[in-house]
Amino acid sequence: MNDPFLIPPEPTAQEAIAAITDDLSNFDDWMDRYQFIIEMGRQLPEYPNEWADDAHRVPGCQSQVWMERTMRDGKLFFAGASDAVIVSGLVALLLRVYSGRTPAEILATSPTFLTDLGLIQALSTNRGNGIAAMARKLQEIAAISK
Repeated sequence: MNDPFLIPPEPTAQEAIAAITDDLSNFDDWMDRYQFIIEMGRQLPEYPNEWADDAHRVPGCQSQVWMERTMRDGKLFFAGASDAVIVSGLVALLLRVYSGRTPAEILATSPTFLTDLGLIQALSTNRGNGIAAMARKLQEIAAISK
């Protein structure tokens, strides 16, 4: 099996946020941005079926969302999946920012970039709450992994 943990192309969380901001600015409307986010989700590494269980489920999400983590050389790497295509894209977006970072960098990277991108406002209330819950979960994992 291939490595299920996302290895982002950018070396830092801030560079990932800047790249995502640039990517999304290429589109004039939210329908095109949603398509781009859905495409990000389709490019996630394959998530193992045996991890799609209650132990890996992220609470607070309307859709089913699962995440797993591993520590390698002092950095946390995350794997994630969802049963909804747009939510898989949101998982991919978060993992691009937070996966492959040290716990300290994760904790120093506030999820306010989601609001700055206009993403929280553009999503339904439930989806906005869900991505906020996913970001909180990543921050909690970083806090206990220091």
